[in-house]
Amino acid sequence: MSADAKIAELALELPPAPKPAGVYKPALIVGDLCYVSGHGPLLPDGTLITGVVGDSMTQEQGYEAAKQTGLAILATLKAHLGSLDRIDRVVKLLGMVNCTPEFGAQPAVINGCSELMASVFGDDHGVGTRSAVGFNALPGGIAIEIEGAFLLKS
Repeated sequence: MSADAKIAELALELPPAPKPAGVYKPALIVGDLCYVSGHGPLLPDGTLITGVVGDSMTQEQGYEAAKQTGLAILATLKAHLGSLDRIDRVVKLLGMVNCTPEFGAQPAVINGCSELMASVFGDDHGVGTRSAVGFNALPGGIAIEIEGAFLLKS
């Protein structure tokens, strides 16, 4: 099943593709890779999920924010590429969690995005390499920021 069809089957709602909030490109193709700049948990109404995991947010709420961040990344990819079906596989995700110093379950939080990608592209193509790290602050107080690299079909 195509990735675009999988989005419909899973009844996922992509937010509007976010506009750059600075001097950068949301997505850039270099060779056969599409690099996606850091995205936050953008909701369909254009607002962002803010908070600190381990303080004002639970691990489960962080997981949902990471999933929403993945949906924002998919929205950018679809807007930039015309179709998610141009993606062959997820290569790398870097997940950043706005969290307390004591919180240590960043990988479990970023699974929200990783599991979304596996659902959309399949276990063989939706799971790539990944880092999940904690930060004491992210831009605008957002809960999650994720960037990635995606291999394009030839």
